[in-house]
Amino acid sequence: GYLWHADTGCVFNSSDLNDIEYFEIYNYNKLKLFRFSSTLDKYVGYTEFGIKQATACNNNKDLIADVRARKEYICLNNIKIDYESALTKS
Repeated sequence: GYLWHADTGCVFNSSDLNDIEYFEIYNYNKLKLFRFSSTLDKYVGYTEFGIKQATACNNNKDLIADVRARKEYICLNNIKIDYESALTKS
């Protein structure tokens, strides 16, 4: 069979929203097709198909607004919890 897989995550050095990168990576059979990076503020394609998908996503204003909001909604809330947890154990 074939495997479609998406990874999402947050990369951070502090709990400041400006220091956080939110990303989504879309793969098909271990091949990276396209990804969103909040640092670039857009989707980027890595294959012919991925470039088409990234272009379609970038042209969807509702999708872009939603994915931008995920940085704060997902990353910022969880990073605050992670920092508090780490600091209480150090």
